[in-house]
Amino acid sequence: MPPPSRSGRIARWVRLAAAAMAVACAAPRIGGGFAAAGGGGDGAAAERQAPSQADPPPGRPAPAAVAAPLRLRVVGGLADVSQYVRYEEPFWRHRIPEVTGGRVLPEIAPFDRSGIRGPEMLQLVRLGVVPFGTALLALTSSEEPEFNAADLPGINPDIAALRRTVALYRPHLAALLAERYGIELLAVYTYPAQVVFCRRPFGGLADLAGRRIRTSSVAQSELVAAIGGIPIVTSFAETMAAIRSGVVECAITGTLSGNAIGLHEVTTHVHAMAINWGLSVFGANRAAWAALPRDLQELLRREIADLERAIWDAADRETDDGLACNAGRPDCRAGRPGRMTIVPVTPADDARRQRLVTEAVLPRWVQRCGLDCVAAWNARLGPALGILARPE
Repeated sequence: MPPPSRSGRIARWVRLAAAAMAVACAAPRIGGGFAAAGGGGDGAAAERQAPSQADPPPGRPAPAAVAAPLRLRVVGGLADVSQYVRYEEPFWRHRIPEVTGGRVLPEIAPFDRSGIRGPEMLQLVRLGVVPFGTALLALTSSEEPEFNAADLPGINPDIAALRRTVALYRPHLAALLAERYGIELLAVYTYPAQVVFCRRPFGGLADLAGRRIRTSSVAQSELVAAIGGIPIVTSFAETMAAIRSGVVECAITGTLSGNAIGLHEVTTHVHAMAINWGLSVFGANRAAWAALPRDLQELLRREIADLERAIWDAADRETDDGLACNAGRPDCRAGRPGRMTIVPVTPADDARRQRLVTEAVLPRWVQRCGLDCVAAWNARLGPALGILARPE
């Protein structure tokens, strides 16, 4: 399918702007103060206004004005998974108030419980409806396939490869966010490896042909179709219901995320191969960011960089821990023990993964993304991966 036109994106932004007030009214803790964080209008004054003080008694000096704390509104990643529960939420609710001495009091909610559709996050940040937001690149890739180039299925078999790929592509991603959406990129997060869980035994990728498989993105669906499976795009929140009802037989999701929602109780086998990882970007509306004092910008950059490192280190640990927990091994730490069979990555599977990238995943991405994406891939990722994109 051709990439969305610029005029099509603008028309969508206009529709989103019309819906912005509905979002704000439906979720006032998320949208009610968003315009204020952008630094303009009466809302900004309301967010920062100090409590009123009564006139002092005659003969006493007036007390010094006390600045009210700055209340940042933040939209995080997926609810109920480790990244949000153990890292994002404690960071904003506790760490930032602590290191700022109460000067900043953020509020955070996961996007999937805020009345926000994942594919619309970037537009909502651009419009200022969400001043600080987390966008899952797999979800935004339906309209912006170029953004998710660093996490295409099959190109990063381990987290070391993912780190290298993201480091190469990050400057381009930051430029795209700034140019197309007016977003200041502050962090790139990753979830643990996304792997295949199935209700019936399988020994490798070849055995997945003909099975209905839950996917979360266009690119995952293209890989599943290339191995002969039947992709069914399903939200993370609906994955368990889809498995239980038989809508899907297998599901691609994180090793520990799948454990958290109970997949180890309704599936029997899980593949150790990372299909992809699940990158997300955390960024700020340009006006909201510019409205912050310089010293606060610098502090937030340092602290968010530490948060990003912690999330990546956790994704590395939790990939292995998720497999350990799903199998019920004694080294399970963060999840619930199951009795699943771990399907190892065979040399045949690894060879097929590489063929799928060159013969299916990358060509179909090029078809959706266009010539600019070919140039971006070949300039930034192709040489390091040894795979060049060709115009279709």
